[in-house]
Amino acid sequence: MKALFRFAVLALVLVVVALVSALTAMRFAIHGQEVEVPAIVGLTPVEAERSVAGLGLQIEVERQYYSPRIPEGRIMTQLPLPGTKVRRGWQVRVAQSLGPQRVAIPDVTKQSERAAEWNIQRRGVEVASTAEIQLPGTPADQVLAQSPPANASQVAAPKISLLVTVAADPLSYVMPSFVGQPLGTVSRTLQDAGFKLGNVSMAPVAADAALPTAGLLMISAPPQPSPASIIAVQTPPAGQKVFAGAVVNFEVK
Repeated sequence: MKALFRFAVLALVLVVVALVSALTAMRFAIHGQEVEVPAIVGLTPVEAERSVAGLGLQIEVERQYYSPRIPEGRIMTQLPLPGTKVRRGWQVRVAQSLGPQRVAIPDVTKQSERAAEWNIQRRGVEVASTAEIQLPGTPADQVLAQSPPANASQVAAPKISLLVTVAADPLSYVMPSFVGQPLGTVSRTLQDAGFKLGNVSMAPVAADAALPTAGLLMISAPPQPSPASIIAVQTPPAGQKVFAGAVVNFEVK
């Protein structure tokens, strides 16, 4: 019985030792792939790549900014920060200095969007973003504002954002039903609301109504629409979304 107990204890100890060894080996394997990010601020991207090449890290220049303190072409900031432990193959993102600001920010307000973009780019500056706004009483496709403003100093980056006017959407309405109303009254209503009267035609007459009376051949001029004609069909139909100035057609009887 004692021999069996000793065997069980020995087996348990061996299992614990094996588990601890596996965990230790795994920990060494994981931490063995970690490296410490060096300080690369002040270096050029080429110098920074050489500095981290042996560590298995990569350098990516994400942004460029003006700087009166950091010489042109040198790294201004880095992420992760120096001393941070990362895995091999990690990407170190950096911002590069463009040196002191040497370009003047042009005034492109009141210009068209295309003209503004051309004037910006020919000065070696980029269009960062363009926002649009509808402004009643202001012509469309006109630069309303810019950031940074003209002749600004201490600009962070060689980019300009624009605010451009666009044409306002036309007023929209829900088409009412005119069926059963006199053509003359509806015509005035349409005109007052800013719509246009389109084609007005007579609705088809039922076949029975077109038969001759008492076998006599009746010949008469086809009826014509008049202000007193009653609307039978309308296009666009009632309930449809229409815009100001839309054309409305009718069939009357």
